[in-house]
Amino acid sequence: MDYRFIPDLTEEQIADTQLEGLKWTTAHAFQGSPFYRSRMEAQGLEPGDIKTLDDLSKLPFTTADDLKNGYPMPLLSVPEADVVRIHGSSGTTGKRKILAYTQNDIDVWKEMFARCYELAGLTVEDRVQICVGYGLWTAGAGFQLGCERFGAMTLPIGPGLLEIQLQMLTDLKSTCLCSTASMALLMGEEVQKQGLADKIALKKAIFGAETHTPKMRKQFEESLGLEDSFDIVGMTELYGPGTGLECMAHEGIHYWADIYILEILDPETLKPVAPGEVGEMVVTSLKKEAAPLIRYRTHDLTRLIPGTCPCGVTMPRMDKIMGRSDDMFIFRGVNIYPGQIGSVLENFGDLSAEYQISLNRSDGLDHMAVSVECTPDSGECNNENLAKAVANEIRKHILVRSEVKILGPGELPRSFAKAKRVQDERGND
Repeated sequence: MDYRFIPDLTEEQIADTQLEGLKWTTAHAFQGSPFYRSRMEAQGLEPGDIKTLDDLSKLPFTTADDLKNGYPMPLLSVPEADVVRIHGSSGTTGKRKILAYTQNDIDVWKEMFARCYELAGLTVEDRVQICVGYGLWTAGAGFQLGCERFGAMTLPIGPGLLEIQLQMLTDLKSTCLCSTASMALLMGEEVQKQGLADKIALKKAIFGAETHTPKMRKQFEESLGLEDSFDIVGMTELYGPGTGLECMAHEGIHYWADIYILEILDPETLKPVAPGEVGEMVVTSLKKEAAPLIRYRTHDLTRLIPGTCPCGVTMPRMDKIMGRSDDMFIFRGVNIYPGQIGSVLENFGDLSAEYQISLNRSDGLDHMAVSVECTPDSGECNNENLAKAVANEIRKHILVRSEVKILGPGELPRSFAKAKRVQDERGND
């Protein structure tokens, strides 16, 4: 297939592009950023020491704390006069992570995002309803930039506003929905509840920003009548959303290796994991001018997928984001990721994709409760036997005891953004 935006590069061409970009980024950051210069000098490094891609491992790591400590414009490597925009992360503690952009950074971002729409099989005839956050966040701006560059019609609504969302779906016949998985689930429930399924024209959804289970995905695909849906990745620190997308083969997410280098490292040792193994995603930008990233620890957990993709795109692949290394919680000495609970629930057809984990402490002991909704047609709400079966599966697979409660459809709180899966109240006791 001929692609307009996605380059057809061989492994050798990608490696050459990465080496050239790595050399440029190292020199640019060294010359323009006091932070990066001091970090490199502390390790006895100069830009000329980067001669091969293997030399990437010599460079120091950058962390979210470095961005917060450098507030308000961390990692800045160009004169402030060259900055045309800033975006901020949605961090909830301390100072925000603010990232600066030059005009060239914006241009690279929109080209990169246009590739995502192309990979999802959209055309300029599509109508793209954007239901993610605008303003300081990168989400809305990124989806809109890419859509306008791609040439499809943009419907920039933002999150929430359920009545307007449904009105646009029915009146303007949006064909592609861009949202979090949680919001797609909520929209699907409302479409079914209000009997709008035969009045909308949705064919595809592009979703991201949070981990999801196959059950969750299947649920919103069916309720919205979708032909297909695509998982998107991205982060504010690395332009924003659009750094990769799942293709129609659904065998991983193609990431744009000509724009950044992706390493998968053990989060404890910070050494590369074996090919195909899960580890922490560490990224290095190759073209970013205002705030280049050098070995930035994302804390996102994923793995590289070896081999070529049946879709024909030569860009390498990563798996979906499986969670975050800093989302892990410790319960009675066991390290647990919320997604592990979600995976257990996949095995129960009477349960929906909505669940919540509550942690509290009493009498010196930690207790875990898992609340999960039954599906609208299951008739298994408040079923104690089903709750016991789920608790047994959790204990079998994760080796911890939990109290499971089966709720009716719609009883758990809904979110237009990322669902908050874990309520940890142990520090309040």
